[in-house]
Amino acid sequence: MMHTATPWRASSLRSRASAALTMLCALAAVSFQSGGSPAAAPIAVAVADFDYFDTSGEVADQSAEHRARVASFAALLRDHLAAQGNYRVVPIECPDQPCTATSMSQDVFIAASRKAGARLVIYGGIRKMRTLVQWGEVQLLDLEAEKLLMQRTVTFRGDNDAAYRHAADFVSDQLKETMPKP
Repeated sequence: MMHTATPWRASSLRSRASAALTMLCALAAVSFQSGGSPAAAPIAVAVADFDYFDTSGEVADQSAEHRARVASFAALLRDHLAAQGNYRVVPIECPDQPCTATSMSQDVFIAASRKAGARLVIYGGIRKMRTLVQWGEVQLLDLEAEKLLMQRTVTFRGDNDAAYRHAADFVSDQLKETMPKP
């Protein structure tokens, strides 16, 4: 027995087709930037753990607090980059923690960064010079171009969570200005 579309069924089919077409147009609009070109995929970036050196000569052992602050510094950089949307943060895997640029040979560090799928890698260290003076070294390496894109020394005052947060915010802004865009 052959069924013919009743007006209700034809109307329902047209509505579904119209909804599907609207959805396809919306998806196409989302996947294109202004100018009509496809949106670029985020750039994969790895942020290594940062080394820490305390040369202040202070008597009190603050190594646990410093390890936590330095780990937080790297985590804040990762969070800032991920929030921008232009970057996809990928973890570097290494046999020993923390996973810093000096905890392994240069070749092994680069290989681990590439294995993580990173195009860019950020690494460095923080040195406590005196009670309230910290120095940070930050490098940005483009693994694809095999080129150092940024090498900055930053100083910050304070040996507390707020000082490290402020320094991470500043470094994030510096990276944002320097890093290639997709």
